[in-house]
Amino acid sequence: MAKKKKQQRQQPAQQQSAKSEALTLKDQLNGDVLEKLKLAKKDLVAKEQAAQDEREAKLAFERKQREKNKSFAELLNEYGDKGSKFNS
Repeated sequence: MAKKKKQQRQQPAQQQSAKSEALTLKDQLNGDVLEKLKLAKKDLVAKEQAAQDEREAKLAFERKQREKNKSFAELLNEYGDKGSKFNS
């Protein structure tokens, strides 16, 4: 019976230490490190947005260049007579 009493007394102590270990990452980091991480996240988001904007601009430019370099036959096949205001 003495063994059971010792085990029961150890369990509350282990639960208490588990609660102290359950601190969140935010609680464990000091404010300076947390601010640096937030700043790094903002920078990364800004860089990703800039890269996305650049990709979209490049695709738009390439579309314009392809349209500009089409031959008359390609334009006629694509648009036909529907683009003429002189057709009756």
